[in-house]
Amino acid sequence: MKLEVTRALFLVGALGVASLAAAAWQEPSPSVVSVNGLGYCPLPPNMRSKAQTQQPDQNLVLLMFGLSQSLRAQ
Repeated sequence: MKLEVTRALFLVGALGVASLAAAAWQEPSPSVVSVNGLGYCPLPPNMRSKAQTQQPDQNLVLLMFGLSQSLRAQ
């Protein structure tokens, strides 16, 4: 086979594989989960008190501060 024909067949094959991959690629879209007409995820009664009383960890604040300082231009 000639080089031009081989290149053309390779290009057609590569474009076919890329189009099939693009058609098969499905990303989840953001959506609201609704159960019984509620637009949120209801918490069980024993978890409601725990979810409302959580305080930010001081180590997390230090980590965020350190990460923000390292992104600064020098």
